[in-house]
Amino acid sequence: MNNYKKLYIIFVTLILFTISIIYSCGANIFSLDDDVKFGQDIDREIKSRPYEYPLLTNRPDITGYVSNIGKYIINNSPKIQYKNIFPYEFQVINDTIINAFCTPGGYIYVYKGLMKFVDNEATLAGVLAHEIAHAEKRHMTQRLTSYYGVSIITSIILGNNPSTLAEIMANLFVGIGFLANSRSDEKEADDYSIRYLATTKYYPGAIKFFFQKIFDEQKRKGQVPGALDRLLSTHPLASDRVENVDIQLKELKIKADSTKGLFFEEYQAFKNKLP
Repeated sequence: MNNYKKLYIIFVTLILFTISIIYSCGANIFSLDDDVKFGQDIDREIKSRPYEYPLLTNRPDITGYVSNIGKYIINNSPKIQYKNIFPYEFQVINDTIINAFCTPGGYIYVYKGLMKFVDNEATLAGVLAHEIAHAEKRHMTQRLTSYYGVSIITSIILGNNPSTLAEIMANLFVGIGFLANSRSDEKEADDYSIRYLATTKYYPGAIKFFFQKIFDEQKRKGQVPGALDRLLSTHPLASDRVENVDIQLKELKIKADSTKGLFFEEYQAFKNKLP
């Protein structure tokens, strides 16, 4: 082996080693445009599966209500970076499952079951802010980077596999497997839900009411309610998430009254319209 080949191998090894370290720190090799493209592709796939994802398309009053809350949060939080880059679309899935999820680029889906489960508008706003945070922090493409990253960079360096990105796009939706969030992703999304709501009309820590109700239901029934299975498979529910909200409010020095900014009556009127 000549000196040139030795240097080349050392160079490639150092690059891959460096990249591996960077990935472990939450780096992302995908562009913001990639996030949007992934989100568009997944949205198209969801719409092609009406039996699995029955989108509520004939009730603009309901989808508009949810979308207006989401857009209000985006427009009133200076901490949201990509409001002019990501399309941020909010859609309702007409199913009793208690869940919500976000794909790259800000495509957010809320199940009717979750909207019936929560008790006030601020809690729904807290959940939407949590999903917005998943988009803003680009959690899904970070996970894709961690999973595919080294092989992609190797292919780029060696020029052996130019179709790798196309393969990722083709496999991305399978089982929505990459929507499963880590505990660190969930905590970060919780923390930013508070930050996003801090400059809105809503009680900033409202997402804790969602967690508390889940724990109360588990305690009351002695098991995880079946409607929560999908939620818990994609959003690990640590027992300290309610406590973490209170800690974050204190650390951020956000003085807020948990009895105000909930919009309970308005939300009950909305819930009565749900099919």
